Formats: sequence, C-alpha cells, structure tokens
Amino acid sequence: MESAAKSNPRAASLPFIYTPFPVIGLSPEVLDRYIVGNDPDTGRPVIDEIIDVLTKPISQTRLEPEATETVKAGPPQVLLEADTEDNLQRLFYEKGWTDGLPIILPTEERVKKMLAGTSHSPDEVVGEAFQFDTREVVKYTVSNIAVIAVMAGARPEYFPVILAIAATKQPSLMPSTTPFEAMLLVNGPIRNEIGMNSGIGAFSAVNMANSVLGRAWTLMSICWGYAKPRKTLWSSQGNNHTYNNMCAAENEERSVWEPFHVQKGFKADESVVSIFRGWSFLNSAGAASHRSVGEELNIQLAVMPPLNSAATLILDPLVARNLKENEGFTTKQDFCRWISQNIKMPAGQFWKTDYIDMLVASQAYKGVEPYASWKKLPDDELIAPYHNPDNINIIVVGGETSPLWKAADYGYSGSASIDKWRANTSDNE
Repeated sequence: MESAAKSNPRAASLPFIYTPFPVIGLSPEVLDRYIVGNDPDTGRPVIDEIIDVLTKPISQTRLEPEATETVKAGPPQVLLEADTEDNLQRLFYEKGWTDGLPIILPTEERVKKMLAGTSHSPDEVVGEAFQFDTREVVKYTVSNIAVIAVMAGARPEYFPVILAIAATKQPSLMPSTTPFEAMLLVNGPIRNEIGMNSGIGAFSAVNMANSVLGRAWTLMSICWGYAKPRKTLWSSQGNNHTYNNMCAAENEERSVWEPFHVQKGFKADESVVSIFRGWSFLNSAGAASHRSVGEELNIQLAVMPPLNSAATLILDPLVARNLKENEGFTTKQDFCRWISQNIKMPAGQFWKTDYIDMLVASQAYKGVEPYASWKKLPDDELIAPYHNPDNINIIVVGGETSPLWKAADYGYSGSASIDKWRANTSDNE
C-alpha cells in the first residue's frame, strides 16, 4: 500500500502553524493581533512562520527541525526488559501509551492468543496514521493492533471488531482546541456473539464488550500520536466520552425500523461497525413533558446549529415504536424528512454561531445554496437548518424502561465490515 506521503514527500513535511488562542468568539481585531503574536508551539511570531513557509524551500524552514519525511512500518515488536508489573504499568503510562488507566500487559503469549481471533497475517498492514510531531506516516499491522487489543482488555472474539475500527484509519481523538467526541455503533450478528449491550444501560459502564471496544479505539488513537498535549491534544477541557467513545450495539431485535447498517447498504446478516463524531450532545427529558417527540426535538435541535445538516438521534425502542405506530413515521427516513422540514431557527442565531460563521459562511459567499440565500435573510427570519435529511442519522438503542432519547450534532463518518476480519472465513483477503 503506497501512502500519500511516499508518492508526494512534500505532503508529509507540510508545516503546522498554530496561532495563539482562544479563537472562538473573538473579534477580527483580536484575531489580527494573533497573526503578529507568537506560535504557542514554537514561540516564534506566526507571521514570520507564514512568510518562511511561503518564501523558503522546505529544507530551509525551521518550524520543526526534527521533522522527517519518511514513511515507515508500524512500531517493531520489541520485548521490554523483564520487570515488575507495577514498574511496567508505570513505564507504559510514562511513555504515553495508555489512557491513564491500568492496562493488560501485552505479553508474547497474550498477543499470540489475540491473533487467533483473525485469519489475517500478523504482518498485514491494516492502515496508516500520520504522526504530527515527527511528520511520519506510520503503517500499522494486524500484530500492532493485537498489542493494543490486549492492552484494552479484549478477548480474541472481539478482535475482528477492533481490526475493523483500525481499518477505517479514523482516530477517536481530534487535534482541536474544542472537545470533539465520537461514537461507535455495532450492527449485525457479532453483537450477540460477543455479548454487546444494546439495551438497559448500553452507554453505561456495565458491559465488558462495549467498554473494551470503545477503549481500544482510544488506545489506538493514543498510540498513533493523537493525545500529546500541545502537539496534537489542544482541547481546553477535553471530553470524558473519549474513554470508551460511546460504544454500543444497535437494538435491532426491539427496533420497529431497519438497522442502521442496512440503511448504509450492508446486508442484515453482515456485522458492521459505524463511526460518528461531533461536538454537542443532549439528553432528553421527554418522559417528563407532555409535548410530542417532534415538539421536544424542535426545542433541542433548534439550539444546535448543524454543520452540513448533520444530526444523530439515539432513540429508545419505545420512542421509535411510538413514532411509527402513533405518529405515522413508517421508516427512519420518513422521520428524517419531517425533521428536515420542521425544525426551524432564526437565521441570525444560525449565522452568529461561531463555528457556523467560521466554517459555513465561506460557502454562502461562494453562492452555495441554501447558505447563499440564508445569508441574505433578516436575523429573525426562520430557516430549516437540517435541510438535507440524508445527513440525519437515527439509531435505536435502549432497554425500554423509559421513552427517552439522545440528540447530537454527530455526523456519520463511515462504516467498515467486521466479517472481513474474522477467523477462518472465505471473506478474508
């Protein structure tokens, strides 16, 4: 597999220039002053770094003298010197290989047992990750991921799921000053095979498979270099959801609608993991109100101006059943279209939201609709910000003890086959 950095070495050495912060909510005058201020990473004036990048060859820029342009295989499988468990736990933490919680030490024997969970070769490359601090694109193998699976506490039967997550090449942690968070959703037969929770307390710390799979994704991201303070971790407060990334299975058995992975083109009997990510997350209080689901959602979603119409609703099966049987939404898509047409907010509230102004206003100025038309409206004119129903996701999770739901600005980032990574299947390539 040829990486982008190998075919275009310049891509690996492109510099990262950081401005002072915060950026969100500040005036243009303050942001202008940031340009002449110092880069918080290097201590040099930001404007000097920009001029250097634009006017000097890469070899003459001095943003990160230690940066390289190499593409290399994943970390070699090196055995550490024998030591006590306490010392090894401390070593893994001090090296920045853990999330701060104790791990299962990845001995040779444990890694070998983990590798039995797939028929793929230990040396097979699963994906690659860009190392921000060294400017290296590092390829990681099945064996590398097995080490992380052991550290997270996985059983061999969990390993195909972890490999599928790794194959997406998407980290759970994001290099941003804002508290990004992510979610993993598992569909298909493997949910029950490994005992995942899709019912009561699915997002709580009560189920081994849910907890371990979500944690494995975080440990992958840490080992890929996405949790280095002032390098790739800039989030002011962080996000405790990243400990296991809201990992759960969809409650397909109790849902009145088709499973999420079937909506995305997979067969019902396929096992699939899907990834979502975003910023904002709200829990409903619907059971305590006399409003309809639609009215309650109008209150919740109308306070979260969406990027690209994205939203993810996590509904208890009771809520889904009510929507279908009593409110006439035969499919998830029907309800998404209703949300798209009926959730409204003032244009001024939309455009005066910092991340909308920063990330969407440019589309309006380019004439992209509906943003171009919305930009011309009075502040009090109502718009339908969830204008594209295809970007609204609905999944069904919960144990039917209360008709509640969760609403998030999460966007769908993609899905990956789990069956491909199983042991002794004809699907392995």
